[in-house]
Amino acid sequence: IDTIPSTRLYMAVVVVSVIFSFLLLNSGGTSIEQEAPPSSPPSTALKKITRQGPEPKWHILKILNYAAVSSFLVSVGCFASDASRHMNDSSSLFKFLFGWSFFLCYFFGFFGISFVDADEIMEGQNFESSERSTSSKSKAVHPPAESTPVCTVPSSFEKPSLSKTDLQSKSNEELSNMVLTGQIKDHQLEKLLDHHRAVDVRRLAFDSKLSSVGCGGALTDLPSGPSLDYSRVFGANCEIVVGYVPLPVGMVGPLTLNGQSVYIPMATTEGCLVASTNRGCKAITQGSGATSVILRDGITRAPCVRMNSAKEAAELKLWCEMPANFATLKHAFESTTGFGKLLSVEPTVAGKNAYLRLQCFAGDAMGMNMVSKGSLAVIDLLKSVFPTLVLVALSGNMCTDKKAAATNWIHGRGKSVVVEAIIPQHVVRTTLKTTVQAIVQTNIHKNLIGSAMAGAIGGFNAHAANNVTAVFLATGQDPAQNVESSNCITLLEETEDGDLWICCTMPSIEVGTVGGGTSLPAQSACLKAIGCKGGGVNPGDNAKQLAHVVAAATMAGELSLLAALAANTLVQAHMTHNRKPTTAKST
Repeated sequence: IDTIPSTRLYMAVVVVSVIFSFLLLNSGGTSIEQEAPPSSPPSTALKKITRQGPEPKWHILKILNYAAVSSFLVSVGCFASDASRHMNDSSSLFKFLFGWSFFLCYFFGFFGISFVDADEIMEGQNFESSERSTSSKSKAVHPPAESTPVCTVPSSFEKPSLSKTDLQSKSNEELSNMVLTGQIKDHQLEKLLDHHRAVDVRRLAFDSKLSSVGCGGALTDLPSGPSLDYSRVFGANCEIVVGYVPLPVGMVGPLTLNGQSVYIPMATTEGCLVASTNRGCKAITQGSGATSVILRDGITRAPCVRMNSAKEAAELKLWCEMPANFATLKHAFESTTGFGKLLSVEPTVAGKNAYLRLQCFAGDAMGMNMVSKGSLAVIDLLKSVFPTLVLVALSGNMCTDKKAAATNWIHGRGKSVVVEAIIPQHVVRTTLKTTVQAIVQTNIHKNLIGSAMAGAIGGFNAHAANNVTAVFLATGQDPAQNVESSNCITLLEETEDGDLWICCTMPSIEVGTVGGGTSLPAQSACLKAIGCKGGGVNPGDNAKQLAHVVAAATMAGELSLLAALAANTLVQAHMTHNRKPTTAKST
């Protein structure tokens, strides 16, 4: 090596380094796709970073880094241990300088890259692995539906171009694939096939879609023919049973909600409701997706108790508001339940009467039975402190259950949810068939001024009750609680970029995923389709997800109806899609 000129040696080092880096950085591996976590905002969750082609073997380079550092330190130590001899020996000094030059080339070329980039990629891989292991509900984000049965779009009135004869010979699986690939529009199946077969084909198509978001087989227990297991009803849902009323269930979606795609079952007999909501879902998904947040979570019960005087009623109120006494009430309440947690007691005095509004976290249950049982334990404790206390009614109507009330609108009941989305202006024009300015003005004059003039309580919306009730019926919720669950104010604004911002604030959505009608097979199937059947990994997770879905479906319905009103196409849509053709009677 002493006979080789130094310039050639340095050139050889450079060449070897280049060849080494080429082989290392382009060998083996697989492509990596990193996706933002579901908890990220929709705009972030939809953004993917894709590395095409082979991936570098970063772990090898990282090992070489440690080896290079160790070798360099050893060489420095050897030189320092006998520096005078090495300085006087040109051959030995040249070997050290040559080696150190090689190390410097390596450090400048690869050292920083591998430590930074390898850590970043390994961190991303570890994150994805941990997400898969800790979150069984991670779902893919689906693109907006390619064909949407929207009542107010003229193309939805057109007859299908395919021949019925050509389709009769095909199997249901083949027809389902044609729906999934866009060869057949799903809302035209009844025009091409026997109605019963159309439902079977559509179920196959949706089962494929649901499988891709982790909800495969959800429709298995959703009957499409006349059937009901009455043994599941007895002692739980209904008395003196003589039959059942079948309701058609439509499926809307995909709707991007909190970075995930969801499909939403809706049970209704109102024509155009499902189709219109589906259009709203499409517009939201074409934009940023919907972001939903739970503000409060607590079901309430307000027993009415009566004292001997107004003074005693006031003393009861003050006693309950003392922190030490609330802790005593909390202990008594929670002794009756394994999941329920007493969050607050808000006494209201009216003369000799006191109304104790108890708020309880109920886990994944809607919680009325839970909070009622706990309330009785609280009353028993209060009787020991106030001997003159008399329980008038376990529910004193300040809860307030199944009635319009300002207390629910202001203080909330069940889940208080706010959901929002941004719809690009071109989507407003192409999908909603109106303009941002027109739909904003319609909302102001209808939902805000009109409702104020009517003296509405919680009714500052276009038709929130429509979507709330349809999802309630499909998922086994108490349909009578749509009264307070439909409390909603819908707000629309034009953004600085000219896009449409929409938001629905719903302070009292009362839902559960265990108990009541949720145990019936069909309703349980609908919950499974959403991805929130039964109890969650953490108590309350599934019920909260259902509340998010109810609010998002409501916003989708609000968006589409307001667009139809702004474009003045509402009547045309209902006359076309909500009226059966007249048939002549046989004589």
